[in-house]
Amino acid sequence: MNTRAAAADILVEVVREGRSLTSALEQAFTNEFSAKDRTFIQAVCYGVLRWYWRLNPLLALLTRKPIKDDRIRMIALIGFYQIGHMRVAPHAAVSETVEAVQYDAWAKPLINAILRNYQRNREELESQLDASPSSALAHPQWLYDKIRRDWPDQVESILKANNEHPPLTLRANLTKGSREQFQVKLNEAGMASLSLEQVPTAIVLAEATSTELIPGFKSGELSVQDAAAQIAATLLDLAPGQRVLDLCAAPGGKTCHILEACPELSELVALDVDAVRLERVKSNLTRGGLTAHLITGDATQPSSWWDGSPFDRILVDAPCSATGVIRRHPDIKVLRKPQDIARLAETQRMILEAAWTMLAPGGTLVYATCSVLRQENSDVISAFLGEHPEAKESLLPEIFGQAQPHGRQILPGTDGMDGFFYARLEKHPA
Repeated sequence: MNTRAAAADILVEVVREGRSLTSALEQAFTNEFSAKDRTFIQAVCYGVLRWYWRLNPLLALLTRKPIKDDRIRMIALIGFYQIGHMRVAPHAAVSETVEAVQYDAWAKPLINAILRNYQRNREELESQLDASPSSALAHPQWLYDKIRRDWPDQVESILKANNEHPPLTLRANLTKGSREQFQVKLNEAGMASLSLEQVPTAIVLAEATSTELIPGFKSGELSVQDAAAQIAATLLDLAPGQRVLDLCAAPGGKTCHILEACPELSELVALDVDAVRLERVKSNLTRGGLTAHLITGDATQPSSWWDGSPFDRILVDAPCSATGVIRRHPDIKVLRKPQDIARLAETQRMILEAAWTMLAPGGTLVYATCSVLRQENSDVISAFLGEHPEAKESLLPEIFGQAQPHGRQILPGTDGMDGFFYARLEKHPA
């Protein structure tokens, strides 16, 4: 099958059907594609979605009326992406993209004309796109407006970071060796790396590679996890004998890190509403030789699964807009809608309320999101504190992020990290 045609079909699944890119790729990749083809298709899909809000306006500049056929529209965007962002010879990008049209003969001359017009007038067209912040920075207008409202001085740097390729960051399991020892092994395998001072377990590879090639990955010595996400376990102030709850735990990176950080816990309960995603938690635990009590359940309805025994520590890794990890999941810019934010903030409040009932007096709760929007972050904590006089905010170390009205925010790209928000609450007598 034509790889560009396959990429177009996957993009239609995401843009029209609202499917995640990860899910669409998994379904599409069958044995008929070689490893090389899969790499190319994935690169094209990620690239088109990363620049969708620039490529789609570009198409509008080059057509008299909108192309109603979504598949043909995606093929045109694939052509633009190859010419503008890939190491594909322009003549090959045009001819191969036209071939991807396949059975829709009427569209072949249209795609050919559009792409050649872009080649001839690229400088002028790019200048027109730069006139609008939305197309200049490749984000939907509503998201640009929201981020600008919260971060007026940083909006451009945030959106530019969202368009960058993320690094491959590893988490060192310090129960199995030191970070320095693991870096020596990586170096011996030809993998240069650097460490982050503020995150003692983080190792950033100079070049991304397959996990199958990383020494120590299969044995659980190293795991893939962004440095910002690795901060969660350290903020819980873990100690032997504690009972810990990890809410919304899938895919399990933070679950495993908690157990690595304090193997002497009395119990770790990991809950997620999605049984399929919870299998990924199980897989990660098995790889690391770790044990947790896994429960499929709704975090807002603890009465349906909680045994009534309070927890000393709770991590609320709340479902969110994921606007801090767009560089890893560019389909977020297409899938997320303006109305989603208020709905997510309400869900976050409900989960926080439910979690609080399960926290033991004197216990600590860490609230985390991978969002950069205050409506999901400090605003949620502010509202909660206003309704719970027994809840006291515990200040976080200043070695990461920026202080907010409540909690601290890491912005995308800062020290190479994803965008993350953290707040820590302690339960005192009423």
